[in-house]
Amino acid sequence: MKDIEISRPEKVLFPDDGITKSELARHYRQVAPRAVPRLRRRALMMERHPDGIGGKPLMQKNVPGYFPDWVHTAELPKEGGTVLHPVCDNADTLVYLAGQACITPHRWLSRTDRPDNPDLLIFDLDPSGGADFDDVRWAASCVGGLLEQVELPSQLMTTGSRGLHVIAPLDRRSDFDTVRAFARRISRLLVSRHPDRLTDEARKAGRGDRVYLDIQRNAYAQTAVAPYSVRARPGAPVATPVAWSELDDPELRPDRWNLRNIADRLRRHDPWADVSARGRSVRAADRRLSARF
Repeated sequence: MKDIEISRPEKVLFPDDGITKSELARHYRQVAPRAVPRLRRRALMMERHPDGIGGKPLMQKNVPGYFPDWVHTAELPKEGGTVLHPVCDNADTLVYLAGQACITPHRWLSRTDRPDNPDLLIFDLDPSGGADFDDVRWAASCVGGLLEQVELPSQLMTTGSRGLHVIAPLDRRSDFDTVRAFARRISRLLVSRHPDRLTDEARKAGRGDRVYLDIQRNAYAQTAVAPYSVRARPGAPVATPVAWSELDDPELRPDRWNLRNIADRLRRHDPWADVSARGRSVRAADRRLSARF
């Protein structure tokens, strides 16, 4: 463990809450035992707020030249060139990024050794119009239930924003196009069953008061908020893994846990520890979907 020097540690990043950069760094040191295994060998996008959450954010993919050489990196293709991404393989890197005012690390859905083959499938459930969080809970149960029927176990996470993520570990044998096509089939089947409550309409104006089943993150170089990441919102909410059994808890909210109360959560059993981390085949799940529905 390195002694990471935080420049301007008393810089206030969350003005309404008085949360400083040093507090942010302490949070990431605290959550590192659970957060780092879910970040390891993944390219990151850094959501930096050098002027605090009231200022203009920097959505930064490339590693600045001044980063220390012990921060791991991965050079990955983009259209017309490459990008040198940071990779968070240890707690020190997570703390260092906080010192760079990276409030929220966003992770790739694939690992750096096989960037075209995702090992995560994500449904981002977002309430639209008059839809509320109870609608999001119900939508999550629909998505998780259907994935279970096709033998694709999934995990659940509050986003710290407005909704929930349903996440399924994959075996990395399929490319992004295949995974996204499967996700689209799942979302369209659910929308066809519940057209008054669910939508896959990309245009906000066309969603009405329904829950949007967003599958757009399932593509090369797209990212999703990482588990235990702080969101740049008042109160410093934290994206937090939850157990499926918690979905009916009346106290569950997308921003229930935050930088200042997450410690109690960490003292409890890891809710994802009981979900198999072994990646499953999306092709096999797609065959079951075709055979059963």
